[in-house]
Amino acid sequence: MAYGIQIEVWGKYALFSRPEMKTERVSYDVITPSAARGLIEAVYWHPGLNWRIDTIYVCTPIRFTNIRRNEVSQKISASNVREVMNGKDAPLYINTSEAIQQRASLVLTDVRYIISVHFEMTAKASAADTPEKFYAMTCERLKGGRNFMQPYFGCREFPANIRLFEGDLPAPPDELRGKKELGYMLYDMDYSNPQDIRPTFFRATLIDGMLNLKDCGVVS
Repeated sequence: MAYGIQIEVWGKYALFSRPEMKTERVSYDVITPSAARGLIEAVYWHPGLNWRIDTIYVCTPIRFTNIRRNEVSQKISASNVREVMNGKDAPLYINTSEAIQQRASLVLTDVRYIISVHFEMTAKASAADTPEKFYAMTCERLKGGRNFMQPYFGCREFPANIRLFEGDLPAPPDELRGKKELGYMLYDMDYSNPQDIRPTFFRATLIDGMLNLKDCGVVS
């Protein structure tokens, strides 16, 4: 049996980066399913359950703004790590004062979503773990404003507020009424083969502000 809840999340900025863009970051029009899953996992995560996103409801008009962000221009390579492990005397860190760069980002602003999620039990659940227990703990944490780590919208500098949602959905913004095609969007990463981790995508369609992820036709 799957236990479902609704959460409301909102914040000033959000950046759900499109992988087809290169140096400059550009956000998708709405939150991705994997980012939505990360929000609820920040509130409650346990190896005995898997969170699944059912629907994402967009409560506010889709608005973008340009900002400049500090990022590093390099990353620690696996070959450098192996050389240090084999005895090479070399620094194993990134000096941010030397590698820092300013890059433009096209981000979403003033976002608010109502997300329907459910969880499924996994083989890692113990005999004492029950769906009722996980459901009650998640709702308690949401109502108390507690989480394991700060939820964020795509990047850590864009914190997200999150709470349990109970009630009826608000009317969609006028510009989101009807059908709106958003093109292909990242769904999640497929970790079934740790040696070949692949991204999966789906064709996103908003209908009256609702992104329905049930049977959305995920492709690799």
